[in-house]
Amino acid sequence: MCRHAAPPAKIRTVTASTDSPLATSAFLAAARGETPSHTPVWFMRQAGRSLPEYLKIREGVGMLESCMDADLVTEITLQPVRRYGVDAAIFFSDIVLPLKAVGVELDIVAGIGPVVASPVRTLADVEAISDLTPEHVPFITRAVQQLVAELGATPLIGFAGAPFTVASYLVEGGPSKEQAKTKAMMFSAPEVWDALMRKIAGIAADYLRIQVEAGASAVQLFDSWAGALTPGDYAEHVMAHSARVLASAGELGVPRIHFGVGTTNLLGLMAEAGADVVGIDWRTPLADGIARVGDRVVQGNLDPTLVFAPTDVMTARAADIIDAGRAARGHIFNLGHGVIPSTDPGQLKALTEFVQAYPI
Repeated sequence: MCRHAAPPAKIRTVTASTDSPLATSAFLAAARGETPSHTPVWFMRQAGRSLPEYLKIREGVGMLESCMDADLVTEITLQPVRRYGVDAAIFFSDIVLPLKAVGVELDIVAGIGPVVASPVRTLADVEAISDLTPEHVPFITRAVQQLVAELGATPLIGFAGAPFTVASYLVEGGPSKEQAKTKAMMFSAPEVWDALMRKIAGIAADYLRIQVEAGASAVQLFDSWAGALTPGDYAEHVMAHSARVLASAGELGVPRIHFGVGTTNLLGLMAEAGADVVGIDWRTPLADGIARVGDRVVQGNLDPTLVFAPTDVMTARAADIIDAGRAARGHIFNLGHGVIPSTDPGQLKALTEFVQAYPI
């Protein structure tokens, strides 16, 4: 098992100059383990989902088509920043977008998710997947540059899917809760599994690098399906590949967030993989998560369904989370997973304002 702890990287002080528009960013201060002016807040999947302006601009436009239109990506990423005043923007993209860009035949089917035409089964299938270069994604560079110019004092978070989750889509051919085919490859064809994970880790690392070099101030590695693994299997078959992606991002000197769904039993390993900030989903009490990740900043972790509760109930629970977060090296407030599409934008606005005004 790969159990060598990686300390937090030395994070480039992107706000060293008082002339920088990011000099007062609460998000970047918290991500570096410094004391921010207030508890920073942003929401996973805040770009789109519940916003009426997002639904309008996406009418008749497919998901992947949206992700490959620099102007559309720019507008969608900006929408929640304008509406809520959150402390960071998350780049509007999709986990499988880099695969589409390098030529993998896939589509995002409404009501299902990513569907891959020819699932990966052999080493030849892996070798047929091209490495990612900036030439594959010129729309990403353009969108990030446009966003940084528009965002000013609000930092942009780059985004990529973690190797295990992206591999699961390629092997299963689509979403799967059981991950049966994925685990079967992992256990019975380790040479194919290792080659596939190395390929995806390289693509993810390059995808994040492209975003950072274009101006993103932080990155998040998102692992939707890692919660299907035992700690032993994660450590032996997955951790080193996520660590490779995080190490590559660490070379760029930006804060690295690592988030997984249903990963209570993996939080310590995810921290060891090299994240500066570990996202904790709503299933894990924040105090327990802090104890598991050690000297790391934490992110989270309000249950996304609490935005459907009365506002005073929602904010009371948010206050509990902020108070618990004081025990960590730093705390970035977020939901414990993504914004639910039927969420009332007014509730997210109220939540943002509450968190930002709460005494630090």
